[in-house]
Amino acid sequence: MDLSKILELLGYTVPAVITGMVAYKFFNIHTKNEEGRRRYLLSKEAQKNALPLRLQAYERMTLFLERISLANLLTRIAPISNDKNDYCNFVIAQIEQEFEHNLAQQIYMTNECWTIIATAKNATIQMIRKAALKDSVSNANGLREELLNELLEKQTPSSAALEYIKKEVSQMW
Repeated sequence: MDLSKILELLGYTVPAVITGMVAYKFFNIHTKNEEGRRRYLLSKEAQKNALPLRLQAYERMTLFLERISLANLLTRIAPISNDKNDYCNFVIAQIEQEFEHNLAQQIYMTNECWTIIATAKNATIQMIRKAALKDSVSNANGLREELLNELLEKQTPSSAALEYIKKEVSQMW
């Protein structure tokens, strides 16, 4: 083959190879953009479907915190006997049962929010136990009075957790 034929062949193949590489590059970019767009649309759709579930979880945990608030708890649960320890254990069992009923809600909440809710539950239980250990409390009604007096002096753990839930839900919008 002579040199002119080789140059003529290179003259046809070099532009074809360059055009092919440019087409491949643009096709690759287009494919990545389409994949990103599909992921975005799927993510947007998933968020649209998950938002009602997340809000429902926050609503249920708000109800839980309201139910374990000492003022509501003590008025809702009457003493089953005059023994302060029986009443203390019964009230704590009600709190634990309510909490266990709502355990699945944690998958829709942030870890920080769930930790604050669990801490509020544990702090409420601790307040009940501390009041039951006082020597001045002799019976179930005395325990109720002691706990209600404590409510007048400080904020309940439930109300602090409720404030956090409200703040977190307001940030979802």
